[in-house]
Amino acid sequence: MAADGDFLLRYRAVSNKLKKRFLRKPNVAEASEQFGQLAKELKQQDCLQYAGFCNLAMARCEQTLFNAPGEAMALTEAARLFMQEEKETQRLKCPGFEEHLQAAINCYSFAIKVYIELNQPVMAASLCLELGNSLKDMNKLGEAVVYFQRAAELQTQVPIECLLSLGYVASCKIMTRDYDGALAVFTEMQLLAQEKGLHAPGNNVPVGAFLDIIVKCEVSRVLLLMLLQPPPQKLLPEHAQTLEKYDWEAFDTHSHVNYLTEEVFLLLQSVVMACQENDVESLKILQVELWYVHYTPALFSLAH
Repeated sequence: MAADGDFLLRYRAVSNKLKKRFLRKPNVAEASEQFGQLAKELKQQDCLQYAGFCNLAMARCEQTLFNAPGEAMALTEAARLFMQEEKETQRLKCPGFEEHLQAAINCYSFAIKVYIELNQPVMAASLCLELGNSLKDMNKLGEAVVYFQRAAELQTQVPIECLLSLGYVASCKIMTRDYDGALAVFTEMQLLAQEKGLHAPGNNVPVGAFLDIIVKCEVSRVLLLMLLQPPPQKLLPEHAQTLEKYDWEAFDTHSHVNYLTEEVFLLLQSVVMACQENDVESLKILQVELWYVHYTPALFSLAH
């Protein structure tokens, strides 16, 4: 309690300096510095919640000074402190209303907004990913998807980073059993990778990381289609074209998916055939083989 009282006294003393007085302007820069110093001391004492409030006060001061970068930094530090406090509360299984989590989300959101206004989408996207990963760790996958998707939207000028963020979206959708949603995201990723990927001279297949993403998307899409088994009348044209490539009776089909190794192609073709024949035992064997060749979370859903 003494520590609480000491904190409140010091916090109020600094806040009082910001009150307008006759013929005297408040020294906002000094107050901001003092709030920052108090926040550091409280953080060292593991008083994370109080440190977060001090950083919020510091952010308001920086906003008054029209120092947007300083405001964004203070908001980000406050968000991280509130998030750390929430994780500790959950670790200790203390009862609560997730008030620290909500405070963290609000601070992250304001910081993201400031970075967007500063025309720094990379910084804004990094905070979206940071918040998304924290929410994912807390098993709040629906909320995490929102921020992973927002990160992807902010990364349109950096295709490889955009694709990685969309990969997080797809992963969360699979974990929440939103297989239709995951299929749509993997399809979007594959088209984007084919469009934006670097191509070798005289070759229409992207190279490097883009090729790896295309392969992962192709495998995941085939497995998800086998899991969903949509009726022909509801099968979208792009999905129908995908399955046609693995038709066992097709002639020289591998030439149309030359971004896959022959081993992966044959495994996928075997998976499609086993699903069509409802051959569960063969699927279990193929699961192990495809796991070693190309890992994808969708495979586990398919096996069950």
